[in-house]
Amino acid sequence: MKLIIFACLAAVALARPQRPDSEAETVLDERSDNGDGNFQYTFETSNGISSSNQGTPGSEGQSNMQGSFSFPLADGTIAQVSFIADENGYQPSSDLLPVAPPLPEHVYELLRIAEDQRARGITFE
Repeated sequence: MKLIIFACLAAVALARPQRPDSEAETVLDERSDNGDGNFQYTFETSNGISSSNQGTPGSEGQSNMQGSFSFPLADGTIAQVSFIADENGYQPSSDLLPVAPPLPEHVYELLRIAEDQRARGITFE
């Protein structure tokens, strides 16, 4: 019987969240909304997560937004991402985002050939 009780207590202890992130608290929460599509918010938590965003009405009915967010990584560094979201879509910027390798030279030549063919009215179906 003691073994069963011990096993149950161990299971409860292991099921309890082990990370301090589960105990994070909001330390800053500022918001404003003008009701006309213009808004702004900033928030931060005690575990290092933060976000800031500013929005304005877009020309095509969307909300245009510009902002940033950051959070701590396992190695102790801080991940930072800034972004713009508008009629051209979501455009993030961060050192953490992968970058495509440069195009090989022959691709530029093929693009030049295709542009020349379009200029001469050559089309393919």
